[in-house]
Amino acid sequence: MNDIDRSGLLDRHLAFVEALRGAGLSVSLAEDIDSLAALGAVQWGDRATVRDVFAATMVKKQAQRTTFNSLFDVYFPPMVGDGTRALGLDGAAEGAADGGGEHVRDNAAALSDFRDRLAEMLEAQEMDDAELRRLAAEMVGVFGAMPGRGPGLSSWSAYTALQRVAPQELIDRLVAGLMSEGVEEEDARRMANRRIGGFTTMVEDDARRRIAEEKGPDHVADVAIRPSIDKLAFMSARRTDLDEMRKEIFPLARRLATRLAKEQHSRHARTAPLDFRRTVRASMATGGVPMTTHHRPKRPHRTDLVVLCDVSGSVANFAQFTLLLVFALREVFQSMRAFTFIDHVHEVTGHFRPGADPVDVLADLAASTSHAALWGRTNYGRAFTKFADLHADALTPKTTLLILGDARSNYSDLHDDTLRQLAGSVKRAFWLNPEHERNWGTGDSAAPTYSQIVQMIECRNLTQLSEFVHDLAW
Repeated sequence: MNDIDRSGLLDRHLAFVEALRGAGLSVSLAEDIDSLAALGAVQWGDRATVRDVFAATMVKKQAQRTTFNSLFDVYFPPMVGDGTRALGLDGAAEGAADGGGEHVRDNAAALSDFRDRLAEMLEAQEMDDAELRRLAAEMVGVFGAMPGRGPGLSSWSAYTALQRVAPQELIDRLVAGLMSEGVEEEDARRMANRRIGGFTTMVEDDARRRIAEEKGPDHVADVAIRPSIDKLAFMSARRTDLDEMRKEIFPLARRLATRLAKEQHSRHARTAPLDFRRTVRASMATGGVPMTTHHRPKRPHRTDLVVLCDVSGSVANFAQFTLLLVFALREVFQSMRAFTFIDHVHEVTGHFRPGADPVDVLADLAASTSHAALWGRTNYGRAFTKFADLHADALTPKTTLLILGDARSNYSDLHDDTLRQLAGSVKRAFWLNPEHERNWGTGDSAAPTYSQIVQMIECRNLTQLSEFVHDLAW
């Protein structure tokens, strides 16, 4: 490898590391150096090995692996150009190699042929990932090409390719094929959805690869790569993202509980009163020198928590995740009561039963939404008034009040005097807002008014949520 090649590879590596940091992965300088040292011990010719070495030295959480893989594919693509000539898949490439033939064009015959080949591949009992990636490259090259677009616009579109081929419409065909091989219908449908979902991801990856060649990998990293799941905003999460977030909630709760236990033990050791008798007795084993001090048991302080959350529209996802995390940490709190609202208040404390399945809890919360709405339009002022009328007994001078919502009240009466009364009756009050702080006060947002009464905190992703809950538990 000459000096120019080395310089280009180093530049690509540094840009890759910066993209990882921009997507929310905390890659330190030491880990960056470790990755280069580890690469020196493996074969560079095996791309999968290089990817795994990078991941082993840079990725700290499994939830970040999807984002890492997407960025790795952009900066170190598995193929270049059309991607199909070298792989021997594209009929146009084969024809060109023979000195004849024309490029395959997007037409009805080509579409029908491609859908048949794709269905046959997805129906196979053992799928070949390499062949599927070749099909994904062909699909983007033939059905996702966007020639002649204006300046600044990409020439490739995964969305267009997926709309043309519509692989989701093949599900029934795949299910029938799998069932003919003896697979039960429910298992066949689950398998078909999983296979088509995986192929869709390959198509999106190939479109990003082509755009990265056209506009540079940094452009794709900035606009097309979603941040890691713990940094992804609740308000912009897709259905698949929400499923990943739900899987992350309880491991996150366990990590938080362990961290809290350690910090409480350390704090107790520093602040608990000295047990003089036990300390002197223990010092007898060391010749009267008190090598170890003993402290009297200190009654742990735990918070009485009341949660009042907006469950309207896209805010519902944020509210559900916050409630689930608090529920998973319920032993940290002395007691907890939860209420949901849109324009009316409904208590949902009973859904958070010890040992309850999180999926069942989410289903119950979704079903309870209808009880939290009378008119179907978010009205914070009316909700606060109803809460004060019906559930004022939930608040005591020892209570922490936690409000969840975007403070968008459809230009209704805010009843800020009622919120001031509620906040004044508790030990402390917080408001978690899933919108970016720069959007507070725009449109029908009442955040500037309410934030003067209750401390309002931006909470747009799992990382910010876990940091807040950790501080709340103290």
